[in-house]
Amino acid sequence: MPQTVKAIRVAAYGGPEAMQLDELTIGEPGPGEIRIRHRACGLNFIDVYQRTGLYANPLPLALGMEGAGVVEAVGEGVTHLKAGDRAAYASQPPGAYCEARVMPAKSVCKLPDQIDFETGAAMMLKGLTVQYLLRQTQPQGGLHPGDFVLFHAAAGGVGLIACQWAKAMGLKLIGTAGSDEKCQLALEHGAAYAINYQKEDFVERVRQITGGQNLKVVYDSVGKDTFVRSLDCLRPFGLAANFGNASGKVPPIDMGLLAAKGSLYVTRPTLFTHIATREATQAMADDLFGMVGSGAVKIRIDQRYALKDAAQAHRDLEARKTTGCSVLLP
Repeated sequence: MPQTVKAIRVAAYGGPEAMQLDELTIGEPGPGEIRIRHRACGLNFIDVYQRTGLYANPLPLALGMEGAGVVEAVGEGVTHLKAGDRAAYASQPPGAYCEARVMPAKSVCKLPDQIDFETGAAMMLKGLTVQYLLRQTQPQGGLHPGDFVLFHAAAGGVGLIACQWAKAMGLKLIGTAGSDEKCQLALEHGAAYAINYQKEDFVERVRQITGGQNLKVVYDSVGKDTFVRSLDCLRPFGLAANFGNASGKVPPIDMGLLAAKGSLYVTRPTLFTHIATREATQAMADDLFGMVGSGAVKIRIDQRYALKDAAQAHRDLEARKTTGCSVLLP
């Protein structure tokens, strides 16, 4: 039977004020779908990119890429979930900012009993991102205990997970952040070093930390303001992985620059390429659940907002006022 739910949507691309709390009608799940009632919804920078049109989608657009809650119904062909299951996901298409939704089942995973709904909602997109970066987006020869890696925005939701995950792998993560307080937060979560880029030249500091050897890999979600200079932190054959655009899109790169700086590699990976199949999604989620369940990775939720206050949540995120993870509560 159809039911009415509250959801955040945008009718036209724009600022946080473009977000409206609408009422939508949802029905029963079709083949390969589930209906899930959210207990919490995650907040991510990709939501901002979609709201502004940097990542274009058909309008009107429902926002939100991750959530956690209880499965209410399953459609034909869905065998890994059943009504009543606790579940969490990071998934296309967007639409998590709502009380309940009908959505594809392939990226939805059963949530282990020891992980609460807020943690589940906060960790899926960010945690799976760290999983594919540190486990799968690796430089030539791979990563080994004792290796240095540079991770920009280390005090954000993805960054704090990366600090802990890298430490568990035996890596020495060098994090950057925009204040002393955020640098301290990164250190408390396992970063070996933290650089306040407002006060220090991160390229020079990396050279000092590594004794002039530089790095095998840089993970950069900031984009325009940091990416080209991040190349100067790499040793020959190093890898620069750009996985976000918090400061804007990376400008076009002269391929000759990669040669001049040491036969460098550059990649622009996305989570949704990595979770394109049910099998890959579950394997990555199992790795994430194991890290969180063991206590090696703790999900820090520093901001909680009512669903109706999603616009304020976006303002805080864009102003870089947030640390750790944020959730919306329907």
